[in-house]
Amino acid sequence: MVRDLEQYAQWRQGVMSAVANYRDWVVQADLADASTEQRLARTLSKLADDKLSVAFVAEFSRGKSELINSIFFADFGQRILPSAAGRTTMCPTELMYDPAYPACIRLLPIETRAENLSTSDYRDDPHAWHVLPLNLDSAEQMQETFKQVSLTRHVPVEEAKRYGLYDENDPDMPVTLDNDGLVEISQWRHAIINFPHPLLKQGLVILDTPGLNAIGTEPELTLNLIPHAHAVLFILAADTGVTKSDIEVWRTHIGNGAGRMVVLNKIDSMWDPLKTEEEIEAEIARQREHAAHMLGLDSRQVFPVSAQKALVGKITGDHELVHKSRMKQLESALFNEMIPARKDIIRRRLGDELQTLSGSQYASLSAKTRGIVEQLLELKGLRGKNQTVIAHMARRVEAEKKEFDESLFKLQATRAVFTRLSTELYSSLGMDVLRDSLVKARAGMQSSRFTTGLRDAIGTYFDTIHANLDESQRKVDEIRNMMETMYKKFSAEHGLSLAMPMAFSLAKYRDEINEAHSIYEKQFGTATMLTTSRVVLMERFFDSVASSVKRCFKAANADADAWLKVIMAPLEAQIRQHKEQLKHRQASIARIHDATDTLEQKIEAFEATQAELEAQKAKLAALAAAINEAIAAEPVVLEAAA
Repeated sequence: MVRDLEQYAQWRQGVMSAVANYRDWVVQADLADASTEQRLARTLSKLADDKLSVAFVAEFSRGKSELINSIFFADFGQRILPSAAGRTTMCPTELMYDPAYPACIRLLPIETRAENLSTSDYRDDPHAWHVLPLNLDSAEQMQETFKQVSLTRHVPVEEAKRYGLYDENDPDMPVTLDNDGLVEISQWRHAIINFPHPLLKQGLVILDTPGLNAIGTEPELTLNLIPHAHAVLFILAADTGVTKSDIEVWRTHIGNGAGRMVVLNKIDSMWDPLKTEEEIEAEIARQREHAAHMLGLDSRQVFPVSAQKALVGKITGDHELVHKSRMKQLESALFNEMIPARKDIIRRRLGDELQTLSGSQYASLSAKTRGIVEQLLELKGLRGKNQTVIAHMARRVEAEKKEFDESLFKLQATRAVFTRLSTELYSSLGMDVLRDSLVKARAGMQSSRFTTGLRDAIGTYFDTIHANLDESQRKVDEIRNMMETMYKKFSAEHGLSLAMPMAFSLAKYRDEINEAHSIYEKQFGTATMLTTSRVVLMERFFDSVASSVKRCFKAANADADAWLKVIMAPLEAQIRQHKEQLKHRQASIARIHDATDTLEQKIEAFEATQAELEAQKAKLAALAAAINEAIAAEPVVLEAAA
């Protein structure tokens, strides 16, 4: 497991090194404009910040925390997360490592649920979190600090309603009240444990969720953390089997798909000394088949394990107990599926990015080479010619320059249209219009506490979002069509080698927003009557949906900004090159007109430049190939190179 993550980190580092070498060389060779440098910097930043996230989802007392301890932290020699009978993890807990923070646990107070902000909105606000340091030299003190995720407090029913944590229409709720009529709730809304464990240092992020009912009440889990996890382990208990709530959560929030696995924990409850090994195996197999059938899976996707026995065996060095726990099969399946899937995503994304960038730089070098070749042909054609012919050549270059300058005036008009369309694009895609839509939606929700009023306000919000995205896409297409026309015009009139401008689509952002909307509809779409607490819960979920939409719009704005800079850059770069070439041709012919003995020197200089450009093209191709090789590298290659 550690080796797999180390190899993945080495693979990612190898890709980053290849991209950094590429960037450094194109900058040194003066082949990168500001937008190209920005895109390469963003690519490197995304690779550096890449994480692998694993979410553990289950009802309470299924052994979730013990499973995390067993898979990831047995080498530490003790339990990292608190694990005991009953409920131990009361709030969503992320284990990760960020070198920007000291070893600590950051805790978000439950009172933040009363505000119109999601957990994501608080992540970058240091004042919102209660921070406790971790004493890495004292296992006892660390365990005591980690118990924070188990803490609860008792509050009046009205306060619990305000947080969306009490539904008076739920017949099971009254029995949860204590003798004073108070509701037990988690003390914290979310916990982030920053812990310098080797696995976490390699970029692993572990999400430990509370019981299944928390998935329905904490929007961040439903809308963001679980759907975006690279692997989700859904834990059942062999002694209880598949319950109705298990089936509902599996269908609604997880579902069958890549990186989704079911763990049948606590098989040690079937280790009966009065039964034969064959009888025990048959009983475990029956439970496995039953769980697979109830969840609509192939039985191979259900992994029977004993997390507690695996942890004990790993800590005590009892290899036979570890083998009997079957934990190795689960660990192998988890990492053999999660890491290759993540690699494939990065490979596709980087492959497309590299093709666009290297294509633009190769076209730039080709244009320079073609200009040099044209000048060489002209200069070689002047050998033995008289002054009259040279003067004629000078007039022809002057005419070309004049014609090119006239085209530049037309380009200025295109730039003005480009600026106007860019402004119009941001008028529908900008953050201001998004904020206005959100303000209207919240006002509509506040003015009506009935089901139809809430749904109408939310429906209008999404209709506005989609209308803005549609309008933005129309502007994007209009800009690209205009630039394609200009590219073709300059290519035809002046012989420039211009690839058509890269496409840009907002489809992926629309899909992400649709996904958040769909999850919201699954949660509340069938509600026919709303209680006060249900309304509060709907509003909390809407806040998280709005936060997701905001993140999508921010990303769309950043990508649109980068695209607008890139789309004009190749044309402007080749225009500058062509202008310089015409200027050099004029100067060369003028000097040759005055002193024909410099002709051979000029030819030699251009031939040297041509050779240099060919060498640069070869170097560019080699650096691009190095990135492709790094992307395609497999663990065997990494081990051989180690």
